[in-house]
Parts: sequence; structure tokens; C-alpha cells
Amino acid sequence: MSIRRLPEHLVNRIAAGEVVERPASALKELVENAIDSGASRVAVRLGGGGVELIEVTDDGCGMDRGEMALALERHATSKLPDDAIEAVVTLGFRGEALPSIASVARLTIESRVRGAEGWSRAVDNGAVVAEGLVALPPGTRVRVEGLFEKVPARRKFLRSTRAEYAACLDVVKRLAMARSDVGFSVEHDGRRVLQVQEGMGRPERVAALTDRDLAANSVGVDFEREGIVLGGVAGLPTFNRGVAGHQYLFVNGRPVKDRLLNGAVRGAYAEMLARDRHPVVALFLDVPPDQVDVNVHPAKTEVRFRDPQLARGLIVSGLRRALDEAGHRSVQRADAAVMGLWQSEADQLGRHPGQGGNLGLYPPSTEIPAFAGMANWAGSSHSVQERRPTFFAPPPQARAEPAAAPVPGVTSFPLGVARGQVAKTYIVAEAEDGLVLVDQHAAHERLVLERMRRAMSDGGVASQALLLPQVVELDEPACDRLEARGAELAEFGLELERFGPRAMLVRATPAMLGGGDVTALVTDIADELAAFDEALSLKERLDHVAATMACHGSVRAGRVLSVAEMNALLREMEVTPHSGQCNHGRPTWVKLAHGDIEKLFGRK
Repeated sequence: MSIRRLPEHLVNRIAAGEVVERPASALKELVENAIDSGASRVAVRLGGGGVELIEVTDDGCGMDRGEMALALERHATSKLPDDAIEAVVTLGFRGEALPSIASVARLTIESRVRGAEGWSRAVDNGAVVAEGLVALPPGTRVRVEGLFEKVPARRKFLRSTRAEYAACLDVVKRLAMARSDVGFSVEHDGRRVLQVQEGMGRPERVAALTDRDLAANSVGVDFEREGIVLGGVAGLPTFNRGVAGHQYLFVNGRPVKDRLLNGAVRGAYAEMLARDRHPVVALFLDVPPDQVDVNVHPAKTEVRFRDPQLARGLIVSGLRRALDEAGHRSVQRADAAVMGLWQSEADQLGRHPGQGGNLGLYPPSTEIPAFAGMANWAGSSHSVQERRPTFFAPPPQARAEPAAAPVPGVTSFPLGVARGQVAKTYIVAEAEDGLVLVDQHAAHERLVLERMRRAMSDGGVASQALLLPQVVELDEPACDRLEARGAELAEFGLELERFGPRAMLVRATPAMLGGGDVTALVTDIADELAAFDEALSLKERLDHVAATMACHGSVRAGRVLSVAEMNALLREMEVTPHSGQCNHGRPTWVKLAHGDIEKLFGRK
């Protein structure tokens, strides 16, 4: 069979298979064109999830009649002034989007340059069907209808209307995050679903497009190394999600989905989140053009770095520095169900049939006492029998400690001053702006872990020799793993020796852990090594070992603490990085603001 040139319409359809995968792909190209035109506002209208209608209107520079005709030809672009494709700074530049879309849909372009008349051109699946003058404000309006209508083999692979709409909305959100100086609006089937104004700050724009609570539960990221700048917003570890779809990454203002960058985000949060939880971040990486290749994929969603390890290390270091500065902060969102439960229980407390006003101050059989001054009813011959008040005193429910010194004020401490302990598990503290509840085990677990890390950076964790070495029996593979990691464990103060095929001899434990269950500690470490030994790097394995040791060395729930011990724990939390979450990503403290307390009692 002889070689032949493919016809133009078939070439365009092949290109459309790469560029226009689904409605969201076409929408991405059109919105990028609008941004590159210098628009300050971009309006998007969708119908049927983008399958039936995509319309993008901007107030950019516009096109005249000749430019419009050229724009519909393949590989014609205004965004690459010379042949240096590696130095491109615009979002779109390949010159394939408009002709590719026009080959698989009905495309109408209306545009007007300031000071000139508007012009319109309509193309139906590759064939020009109409053109002429049109009245519209300066800018461009592109309308795409019936995507893949005449290519049924492609259309049947599209997802449901709801899924295609969600993908379109995600595309606009990502581009809107990248350009906080541009206003965006989205309508779907006549309903306004998104609107953000131009000129918003980056944190405000990201919060408006993701979660309003992110602004109050995040830290700013600002880091630079070797000419690469990292900025953005990083959610606190306790502000997490069950899926990784809330991670937004941008390289030189271009939304990307890159495994290297996603892996760097996971590495930065590794020891602060449970393995099935994911952080909420929006990171903006500004890289010199000669250090990154954006021509890897026609959709331009993948990039390649000249020095991948530099980019990964920059993200890990930048995120950890920002999270370190967050200190003891934790997500403070009062659970609506819990608050409602408090309210309903308070309403029902002590009420009995026929005694709607009795709130439990007196037992059911006790009559409400009369005031002493009402022994006689003025102006009446009837007398009221005087009764002595009968008060119901419940038995003591907690202990009281004598104050050796005046109780300190609450104004100088972010986490307040300890007032007591509930269920031998939770510390109750009074702060200037509310009531603080602290999970003593979770909080102390994080403090011990951070102490171990500081000790490791200073040369190793001090060990405490056991008076009598203890034998821990395990299966042979577990003993093999512990023996192979003996030198690493020794750096944490845990000294082990092989003691036969199925046992380990423990000679010393980390001094900061105190006296604990040595058998449980060694068993848990063996399990950690079995689960993650191959999948994780050396540093990540050591982090897991440190976290396991910290858990065993922390104050357990059920232990009674003195007020001095509680306050010491609170003060250390205030100066320890990441103390707002335990080693598994759960919050270590929550606050009930004065306003919330007043609502519980109907004062507000």
C-alpha cells in the first residue's frame, strides 16, 4: 500500500483526539485563550455539562477579520513571537485548539478590536458556514455547540452530564486560582454556580474557590531556593480530606498534575497525617523557563524539571517551614451535631412529666421552696404555710486541690490555664476567648515525637539501660527485620540484640520514654517495619519508628494529672511545632468560644 497524505479534515480530527478529549478539555483551551488575550473578566456558560454548549466571553484585546481566519488554521498562534518554544510564557501556544474544536463541533467566534467593527465566523465540523459583521463589546465570544455530535464513536465515551460538568467546573477553578487578577463567572443551564471578582488576594481567592474555612485554617507559603520561588496556601494538617482532589499545583501560572509534585506534598505532611487522609494545598511554583519543559503533553498539564530533586526538596522544605511556623494551631470548627446534642441534652436535663420548669436543682419529690417574706398573703385571710427551703446537694463529682499560689490569669497564654480534668483523659483550660479542651494523650504524643526529632538532629536520643535486660519473643521474620535495623534503632536509644531465632534481647530504651511496656514497644516497631519497610525511604521509616516510640512514651488516657502537670503540658504545646495535631493527624485541642457557650445557654 502506498504512502499518502492525510486530508486536512482528518488531520484536524486526529489533533482533536489529543487536544479535545472531553468538554473540559475544550473549555480549558478557550479560557486559556481568554486569559492570554489580556482579559480582566471571563464569563463561562455551559449547557448539558458542556456537551451541548460551551460559551466563553472575555474583554480582552479581540481579533480582526484576518486574525480570526488565521486563528482557525492549524499551528497558527500569536503567542510565540519567535522560534524559542522553550521560552513560552503564555498558557496556550500550540495553535491547535480552535481548529481541533471546530472539526468536531459547531464553533462560532465573535470578536471585536477596540475602535473597530466586530466580526463573526461560524464553522460546522470543519466547514465554514457563515461569517459577517456583528455587534458586541470589545473582546471575544466563542460558542461551541454539539461537541462530538457527528463523531458518535467519541461521544459515547463521554461520561454523564453531572461528571462532565464537574470536570468543567474544576478546570475553571484551577485557572481562576492561577490568575487572581482576573474575574471569573460560570453558569450551568441558566444557573450561576461560581463567581469571583478580579483583584482578590491569593489566599482569599483560593479559599473562595475551595472552602471558606481554609482562610482561617491555613498558613501562607513563601520560600525561595536557587532562583525557584514557592508561594501559596497550605491547610493545617488537621484540615484534611479523604481524597487528594483538593491539591492544586501550578508551575509558572499553569495548572499542572504532576506525580513528582504530588509526592513532595505527601512527603511534607507524611508524619502529620494518617495515611488515608490528604492535605488541602494550593502551591504556586515560579521556575526559570529554561529549568522546566512545558511541551511534554498537548494538554500542557504535565511538566518536566531539569532538576527534579531540587523542585521536590523545595516543596518539602517550604511546606514544612510554613507548618512549623503554625506552632500549636489546630482546626477549630465546632461540630454542628455535637453542638446540637449539647443543646438537646441541656433542654432535657432534669425534666420530668408535669415539671417542665424543674431543671434538676431539686429532686422530683421536693416542692419548690417559698420565699421567707411570703408567709402571709397581703390583703387575704388565707395564710401560706411557711416552709423551710429544702436544697438538693448532689454528691461530689470531681476532686478539688488546694491552691498553693494564686490562680494565674488567662490573658497571657494562648491555650489558657488548666481548671480541671474530665474522664481522666481531657484537660479543661480557660483561655481569654473561650474554653479549651485538650486530649492529654494525643498532645503528649506529639510533644514526645518532637523531642525525639530534636534529639536526633543533635546527635541521637539518650538511652536508659535496663537493670535486667528483657527478652521479647517474636516470629523469626520480625526478629530479622529488627536485627537489620539495629543501628538505626540504636540512634533512637533502643538497643537490641538477637537472642536466638525467635527472640530479641532489649538492653536499653529511650530515656525520654521512661518506664513503659517494652514488649509492646518492640512488637509495634516490628509491625511498622513489616508494613512499610520496602515502600518508604529510610527517613520515612525512621519517622514511623519515632512516632511509634512517642505513642508508647506519652501520657495515657486514664491517668490523673495534677494542675501543675496540666499547665506544664499546655505551656509546652504553645512552643512546640505541629502540636495542634497528634502523630496520626487528629486534633489535640479544640476551643469553645465564648459566643458558642452563650448560644448553648440561650444568651445569644
